[in-house]
Amino acid sequence: MSRVNTVLGPIAAEELGFVAVHEHIGYGMPGSELDTRWWKTPEQRYEETVPKLRQFAEHSQPYGGPTFVDATGICNGRDVDYYKSLSAKTGVHIVAATGFVGGDTALRFFADAPVDYLMRQFVHEITVGIGDTGSLAGIIKVGVSRGFRMKELDLRIYRAAARAALLTGVPIFTHLAVDVEPALAVFAEEGLPLDRVLFGHADDGVSQGKVNEAAILGGGGRIGFDTFGYDLELPDPPFWGRHRRERLEHFLRLVGEGHVDQVLASADANCSPLGWPGVKGHTVNYIFEQLIPDLQEEGVDEATIYRIFVTNPADFLTLTTN
Repeated sequence: MSRVNTVLGPIAAEELGFVAVHEHIGYGMPGSELDTRWWKTPEQRYEETVPKLRQFAEHSQPYGGPTFVDATGICNGRDVDYYKSLSAKTGVHIVAATGFVGGDTALRFFADAPVDYLMRQFVHEITVGIGDTGSLAGIIKVGVSRGFRMKELDLRIYRAAARAALLTGVPIFTHLAVDVEPALAVFAEEGLPLDRVLFGHADDGVSQGKVNEAAILGGGGRIGFDTFGYDLELPDPPFWGRHRRERLEHFLRLVGEGHVDQVLASADANCSPLGWPGVKGHTVNYIFEQLIPDLQEEGVDEATIYRIFVTNPADFLTLTTN
């Protein structure tokens, strides 16, 4: 049986339903939890998060139910016991990640570790559990550090992730799809098929002109359009924002060119940001409130929407060993 790790236990891939493949329950930079300005009580976090997840669950019902993939890696506020409580309370399947958003978010203990140590850390969280939660990670997060260039530590993490993915069958998603050539070389050296990798944030405003889409798609990789909703039309847009129409046309171009089975979409929204205010009004539900209506208006049929949000992510998240 096909299987995906969620925080409440493995489930059949067919049970995932609608998948928001790159989101955050709460993301913060290492150390933000020590700044009293940003302390939140459990009650505050629940108050901010539960209504968003319940709305997501309601929107997802026509597609067979809701799955929320949390892209918050080690050191960035990952709280798996909290995720378990939210999942039980809202009925949303939550997939937790091992790995790091980027080398520059790995605390010194991990930053100084060799590839084998990092690989064993990832494998343990996938096969034994994250801390004492009993929950298994269902995906590995890796990323490009600030500056849009792969650093030595990033490549060490990518290599460890590739080895862990091959051993356990979980997929990998990346923070940023820029400077991709060194990553492609690492995956090729380790023998990891590129369909097990989702190269994320290929649609954000600051990455344009820096993403080698031909190399990713030509190698069989997947491309993440996962910053939908970070629009420059917002009253106070983030620096990585992009004009809504421009992002949509970029996505439609890849779909129109026959790459529908290699694209996944999400909003990269924070339910309850940690250490920063977040982007006001931007939630996972942008997918239903704006993106899907935009796709429908552009003539994208329901079968294609189903492939993008149900079939493709189920195939991607399924534990797969060669």
